[in-house]
Amino acid sequence: MSEDIIIETLKLGTRCQMVLPYKIRKSLGLSEGDEILVQKIGNTIVIIPKPKSYADHLLGLHRDIWNGVDPDGYVKKERDSWEN
Repeated sequence: MSEDIIIETLKLGTRCQMVLPYKIRKSLGLSEGDEILVQKIGNTIVIIPKPKSYADHLLGLHRDIWNGVDPDGYVKKERDSWEN
């Protein structure tokens, strides 16, 4: 198994609370007070750490798409097309 895959079983406690296993908390750098996002997709629950800053989290996303493109030139071309 890959080191990125950790499978653990947890049990819902009183008031349906759950405790993330130590190995998972440690591997994700989670500690008390950190927020997580929970999403239900069909019969699957997805739990992911909430980014501390969405701006930092998204920084560089799809960088490869813009490889070789001059951003200033692209914006200028788009704005020029609005005037026509």
